[in-house]
Amino acid sequence: MPFQVKATVTGFLGDEERYPCHFQHTIGDEFLYDGEKYVGCLCPSMCRVLIPEMMSFHAIGPRVVSPPRYYYPFQYAPVSRKVPENAKYDGMGFGNVLETPVEPPYHMANLFPNPSVWPPPTERTILKEANTVVCPDLRTAMVMKIQAFDLSDKGYDIPYFRREMVILDRLMKRHAIPTGSILDEFSKKEIEEIYPALSPIMVDCLVEELQLIGYVNVVDGKACATDKGRGRIEAFKAGLSGEEREALGV
Repeated sequence: MPFQVKATVTGFLGDEERYPCHFQHTIGDEFLYDGEKYVGCLCPSMCRVLIPEMMSFHAIGPRVVSPPRYYYPFQYAPVSRKVPENAKYDGMGFGNVLETPVEPPYHMANLFPNPSVWPPPTERTILKEANTVVCPDLRTAMVMKIQAFDLSDKGYDIPYFRREMVILDRLMKRHAIPTGSILDEFSKKEIEEIYPALSPIMVDCLVEELQLIGYVNVVDGKACATDKGRGRIEAFKAGLSGEEREALGV
């Protein structure tokens, strides 16, 4: 069951005063996808680069690490210089520049969100939280940060969302349930006659998404609802009819 996604304008890497954004985006502008529709205003130039990235977050949620170059060990290498005689060592002929470069404003190198620094960080964090998209007009280079901020409860995600909310309700009532026993909280009718049918792998998927968004904690193999989760299930139940609450057992 996918996630709701938002993209927020966080800044301009280019010279926005000299080359102003003609869509008049400003820092803090938000553009959302809720699983059914897009909400907000977005420059057409950004649509073709931002929306495909948002769809990854819609499917994968907070697990997305974008861009993929996060995984490259290159991120932790210093700036290099050409030293042909070093080819006997590295096979190509480079030398290390053991200092952090400082470029003037609007230098092309500044478009790279995490330039090589020396000494390097002690943890693998470069680009881990970047999840940003840069406007193709590099004179202005508007930056938007993408986040999966909630479960999707619209469009064809509705049945999965309802399953997650019922699981969350059962967890809240029981305080904590071993993850392998969550399916035991449902009757045969609830498991097989409501779409989507529940199974151990389906429950694992749904509980993982609840955990990713902060509605559930899993400690020592037991799942329990968080305060954030309790607030979400109460809001969900408040929007149901009496017939729906009875049918779902919430």
